[in-house]
Amino acid sequence: MPFIPHTEEEVKSMLEVIGVDSIEDLFDEIPAALRSEGLTKVPEGLTEMEIGRIMRARADQDTYRLCFAGGGAYEHHVPAAVWEITTRGEFYSAYTPYQAEASQGTLQLLYEYQTMMASLTAMDVSNASLYDGASALAEAVLMAVRANRKSKSKRILMPRTVNPAYRKVAHNIVHNQGIVLEELDYDVNSGVIDINSLPDELGDFTALVIPQPNYFGSLEEVDALTDWAHQHKALVIAVVNPMSLAMLKPPGEWGGVDSDVVGADITCGEGQPLGIPLSSGGPYFGFMCCRQAYVRQMPGRIIGRTVDLDGKQGFSLTLQAREQHIRRSKATSNICTNQGLLVTAATIYMAIVGPYGLENTAAQSHSNTQLLMSELEQLNGVQRIFNSANFHEAVFKFDLPLDDVIRSLAAQGIVAGIRLEDDYPELGNCLMVCATETKSEDDIKSFVQTLKTTLTRLQAAACPVQPKMA
Repeated sequence: MPFIPHTEEEVKSMLEVIGVDSIEDLFDEIPAALRSEGLTKVPEGLTEMEIGRIMRARADQDTYRLCFAGGGAYEHHVPAAVWEITTRGEFYSAYTPYQAEASQGTLQLLYEYQTMMASLTAMDVSNASLYDGASALAEAVLMAVRANRKSKSKRILMPRTVNPAYRKVAHNIVHNQGIVLEELDYDVNSGVIDINSLPDELGDFTALVIPQPNYFGSLEEVDALTDWAHQHKALVIAVVNPMSLAMLKPPGEWGGVDSDVVGADITCGEGQPLGIPLSSGGPYFGFMCCRQAYVRQMPGRIIGRTVDLDGKQGFSLTLQAREQHIRRSKATSNICTNQGLLVTAATIYMAIVGPYGLENTAAQSHSNTQLLMSELEQLNGVQRIFNSANFHEAVFKFDLPLDDVIRSLAAQGIVAGIRLEDDYPELGNCLMVCATETKSEDDIKSFVQTLKTTLTRLQAAACPVQPKMA
């Protein structure tokens, strides 16, 4: 049946009451150049049976594979209790908790989430989530432009070591607002930003984005970069993997060596590592924390703890300046309900594993990656290309065509990693691999042995032995 069930007579009657001739007249304020000619890429409708067949075929593709891919989505162990609790009716169907008297459980959980994230990042305040890591970076860029009153340029320095998907999403969201994302290149030997290559006089810019770890898994010189940005009166936007913060210095403590200002100003990232399983592309959630001084520029809702008239503890929506239902066109952002269910899972995950569990998970992931790197470096035709310290990802260059290697391993039930050439043309035939705590020593050795056999076979196929002449 149609999505809009009204008859032609009902539509005509409503339009007459409104005083317009057609539904199109309701949208006459939209410029013609911005109007779509129609949904040309939407396929024809299918029957229920046909849709069922397609969905079954796609579900069959989700078989177990030994996964060594990362790039912003990571396979971590999720305790069974996390989603058993998350999918209870009290949480599963909860909407944005506008009515505090009916939403104390949800509000308390979000308050606990904020407390955990502020502690993990060493920042003053956390909001109650965003859509995903990519849009969280875009929101951080918009926030920095609003918050940095000393800058008039709307220039954001965006390293190429930031996740390519994040950079694309940020550009799509902010470029029509006159905000310029200027790329900073990386050092070809280390895979990180060379602090010595940054100019002393760059001119007015609003903020510097610092990824930690960066997309290649390498660790940036966050203290030096943070101080450099603050010396130029720019804000620092930290894009971090929350799992890594169990081992690495949190962004709230970056810098302070050559500057009086300590810590990043805004911190954001993807929350998927915190209890969200890999699910064919999502859904995920974004997080954001900031200094207290910028809290009113932060998008998203903030939950506070208070007491009622009887002195009993309670929770409520303390700040929701972004809401379009409150400020309409003047809203800070149009975030709406966002990813509350995923935040629920992340909060339960962090509560179950605790600080020790997070640290142990991060340490095992790092240790497994070191083992994986050591094993791969023993193979002929495989070479690690960046010499910097890393967390749980590393980049290797192959002598043989990488597409053939990836296809062969996939046919043997192994996701080999991420091919980098599409986003980094200079990294042709380079594969980024990742190992988390879910990989055993046997898994890693099985992967390497299968890869070794594959490389030998492909090499033989590329250089067949010529028969000897009689």
